Amino acid sequence: MPVATEVIENIVEIARKSASWCNVQPWHLVIASAETTERFRNALVEHASHATEVESDIPFPPEYRGAFADRRRDAGYRLYEALGIERGDKGRRTSQSFENFRMFGAPHVAIVTIPVELGTYAAVDCGSFIGSFLLAAHAHGVSTTPQAALARHAKYIRSYFGIGDDRQMVCGIAFGYADVEHPVNRFRTSRVALNEVMQLV
Repeated sequence: MPVATEVIENIVEIARKSASWCNVQPWHLVIASAETTERFRNALVEHASHATEVESDIPFPPEYRGAFADRRRDAGYRLYEALGIERGDKGRRTSQSFENFRMFGAPHVAIVTIPVELGTYAAVDCGSFIGSFLLAAHAHGVSTTPQAALARHAKYIRSYFGIGDDRQMVCGIAFGYADVEHPVNRFRTSRVALNEVMQLV
């Protein structure tokens, strides 16, 4: 079921009050209606099926090592377990990865961009905005999935939505009303211990 325009505007109205360095407010959203999202979903799956290179605006990590690799792997295993996908089932794993490009069936997607000229700190500011968007959506009963996977095809996506080269794509955010009975919505990722994320001196 699509999210009412008034609800979407309320969510963004809250999120736009996020703090930013020097108050530059570098974030911008292109939010697709249900009809636009459906057309985009089909086009992106077709593009991703044939793409051979990463087209991200912001470089992806070349590899994950140590604890970061462990956490990434654990998240994947938990997801596959919730969906009943065996570790050796490459076909179902590939099919599940393509759900990213289907926006997991969500009726809307927001494409999040920042100005190229503002560099890394614009991305930091944008992270604050994204967090606010997710929390505001939750407060309105709307479920969200922030998607770095969409940024793998940033150049294609910017072209699709007419976003200029003066902006770079940070991520997408799929959103809508969750099917609470679907097993994917019952799995949870782990979190590291408090003493691993803070140090009192």
